[in-house]
Amino acid sequence: MLIAADKFKGSLTAVQVAERVTAGLLRVAPHAEIEALPVADGGDGTVDAAVAAGFERREVRVAGPLGDEVTAAFALRDGTAVVEMAEASGLQRLPAGVFAPLTSSTYGSGELLRAALDAGARTIVFGVGGSATTDGGAGMLSALGARFLDADGEPVAPGGGSLGDLASADLSGLDSRLAEIDFVLASDVDNPLTGPKGAPAVYGPQKGASPDDVATLDASLAHFATVLEKAIGAKAAEYAQAPGAGAAGGIGYGALVVGARFRPGIEVMLDVLGFAPALERANLVITGEGSLDEQTLHGKAPAGVAAAARAEGKEVVAVCGRLALHPEALGKAGIRRAYALTDVEPDVAKCIADAGPILEAVAENIARDFFG
Repeated sequence: MLIAADKFKGSLTAVQVAERVTAGLLRVAPHAEIEALPVADGGDGTVDAAVAAGFERREVRVAGPLGDEVTAAFALRDGTAVVEMAEASGLQRLPAGVFAPLTSSTYGSGELLRAALDAGARTIVFGVGGSATTDGGAGMLSALGARFLDADGEPVAPGGGSLGDLASADLSGLDSRLAEIDFVLASDVDNPLTGPKGAPAVYGPQKGASPDDVATLDASLAHFATVLEKAIGAKAAEYAQAPGAGAAGGIGYGALVVGARFRPGIEVMLDVLGFAPALERANLVITGEGSLDEQTLHGKAPAGVAAAARAEGKEVVAVCGRLALHPEALGKAGIRRAYALTDVEPDVAKCIADAGPILEAVAENIARDFFG
């Protein structure tokens, strides 16, 4: 049996989910052979999943989204680095209740990428999601050697809101090692940079952006792409419309500009984590995340796990905190059945506060159903 579940956001990490499910299964079926492979789709928790799979955790001091120093981690194994932008530039790095949609910067994410290059990475999997930022990756590019100047020849201020003041871009100083590595942009969203489905319109409000802020950011990012087009040619405009450009406040765009190739986050992570050989050994796969809903079906970890398992003829069930999908939708996704915490404890607040013990009880039910 293989446990390949993502985190229950706000309650349990992916590693903790695997531990709790394992404990519940073994109480009912003490001789069951269980393998745990915590997964992630590129968003927050991606480095932890890599470390659980045997990568080495590396820590470095970088700039947080507001410029203050934070300790961020990446994962490294055999020349492959897993870098999670949320470690440096995520909402988790903002003080509680504080948002800075116009001024937060991805500079620290660029520093994190540079640290991975310094550590000898030849492949970088750049997981993006959970960002506090909407700067199109301008901060990240600055940390990697690009220069963005206003009409007076001064560096523009950090954050997407200041990109409207951008007069010129100079990418000649970019770290040359970027051209020598396999740089993979791993994301569960395929939005373009701007427009009705772009980063500011779709994700800006989650980061505290008012309607006026969204309009400012959309115009600023469009201007950013126009200035980059003058600097590097027509491909800058093509990248702005490419799938993944709008990921994590447009940091996807910045990554594409420096040569990254976009892949769905869960597909990349399953490759990196060694999912295929683990799947071969399993007769049942347990996946899951905090909420199984419509978003799950669009590139989230459980859908990716289920698709890969179904392709190999393996049966899949899911655990979740909240279930908002009909059995028919689950079936189409390759999930035979979902087990929710709310099946055991109807009080949602208790499910969030006591997710661990309740998940163990859910796992006991799975064991009874499959081991009789």
